[in-house]
Amino acid sequence: MTTCNKAQANTSRPEEARLRLPDPGHNLSRDGEPSIGGHVDAGSPTLGSSRSWKSMEIEIQSLLEKLLDVNDSMSRCAASAAPATSVNQKLARHRDILHEFTQEFRRIKGNISSMKEHAELLSSVRDDISEYKGQASGNVSPKMQLLRERATIHGSISHIDDVISQAQATRAVLGSQRALFGDVQGKVKILGDKFPVIRGLIGSIRRKRSRDTLILSAVIAACTLFIIYWLSK
Repeated sequence: MTTCNKAQANTSRPEEARLRLPDPGHNLSRDGEPSIGGHVDAGSPTLGSSRSWKSMEIEIQSLLEKLLDVNDSMSRCAASAAPATSVNQKLARHRDILHEFTQEFRRIKGNISSMKEHAELLSSVRDDISEYKGQASGNVSPKMQLLRERATIHGSISHIDDVISQAQATRAVLGSQRALFGDVQGKVKILGDKFPVIRGLIGSIRRKRSRDTLILSAVIAACTLFIIYWLSK
């Protein structure tokens, strides 16, 4: 006969039913207390191994789930039996205990996660300090030398890629400008071929500019010779 059936069979004697109603949550609560206590010890600054902490976390999570199942079973049994104040008080007390254990477990779990992150950060800082000291003293491991050379080569390759990209971009710009100048020159030539008058005018301007240049050169030469002759007297 199940617990709920026993409670229903004793509904005519509520006091005896309340006395005989089993309290498995009390046993689980007592089992959970040392586990939570061990969890608190694991959350101290001297952290144990990650493996032992994980097994303890799984164990506590299992106990909390069992306690939740027991509370649900007790609630169903109490609902099917005759209403009693003492039973309701007992159920409320076990719910409070479960809530307290769950909150404490979450709090300690968060603290341990923060402490693990802090420990990993400190370990990384210590490794960086050790590497810096090794570089300063010249005692660098071959692995670190290879990693440093690899990083240097990677940086050089990236720089070369940037230079090549810039050169390709410059080449593209120069090619576009060359094409533009070629188009302009071709259009001017086509324009000159289509309009002989304009071509003749351009030729006249060039001849006049050449004649003016010759005249100006002759005047400058004559003035220079005259000044030299005047100074030689």
